[in-house]
Amino acid sequence: MKIIRKVGHLRQLMADAKDSGKMVGLVPTMGALHDGHISLVDRARKENDVVVVSVFVNPTQFNNAEDLATYPRTEEADCRKLDGAGVDFVFIPSVEEVYPEPDTRQFNLGDVAAVMEGAMRPGHFNGVAQVVSKLFEMVKPTKAYFGEKDFQQIAVIRRMVELEGFNLEIVDCPICREPDGLAMSSRNTRLTTEQREVAPVIHNVLAKSLDWAKTHSLDQTRRYVVDEINSAPYMEVEYYEIVNPRTMQPLAVWSDAPDGVAVGCVTAYCGKVRLIDNIKYIL
Repeated sequence: MKIIRKVGHLRQLMADAKDSGKMVGLVPTMGALHDGHISLVDRARKENDVVVVSVFVNPTQFNNAEDLATYPRTEEADCRKLDGAGVDFVFIPSVEEVYPEPDTRQFNLGDVAAVMEGAMRPGHFNGVAQVVSKLFEMVKPTKAYFGEKDFQQIAVIRRMVELEGFNLEIVDCPICREPDGLAMSSRNTRLTTEQREVAPVIHNVLAKSLDWAKTHSLDQTRRYVVDEINSAPYMEVEYYEIVNPRTMQPLAVWSDAPDGVAVGCVTAYCGKVRLIDNIKYIL
């Protein structure tokens, strides 16, 4: 595995690979890697000749300075995991390397970016679009891999790809969970022992809501999830929306779900740690 820190070096290596007719898989990450990230790498490894993983904590997608400052950074451990997973290149640039000058681009991301995370974190998705578009332009991957835990983010990235005309395939991969159901996340390391014991309530309540939804309205189901999560110590739901998986717009009734599929998207604080998760309702 080669560690690349300069954009020029990365471009040359990727050009050489593409000139040789090789398929290139890209896994963008912000580091603090866990088994969920490695599952993306494994999928990329199976489907491509060359696998590139980026490790970069992107400042433009944080609208909270404290969140950026406390985001876990574990470069040495990350590289050990990636080497063991058979990654060919890991791109670990500095902020100055990615943004030699301020990125002032504003993307017309539309309705998919206007709700939920877009409403709660102004500018977040524009920052995501900035950095992912830069990575796509640098690597020119055949396929790029993203985890479904960030369900809305995948829709935003697809919109950005459409806007920018990138010729690649976006591959969304299932959520990886701890044995107790908690969605794997780099932020989980910030939970105290007591909070970590409580945090699985998010997924447990979502899972229970699948049966609840069979005999209750969409609004009743939404309120059930919020109330049940909020009843646990340390927990406070920021939002829970049941949405159209194509448009990310909240649904009013179950019958509005396209092809009988709706997605419940939740963000909840466990103490000061912001956790996200989602679940599919097959109606």
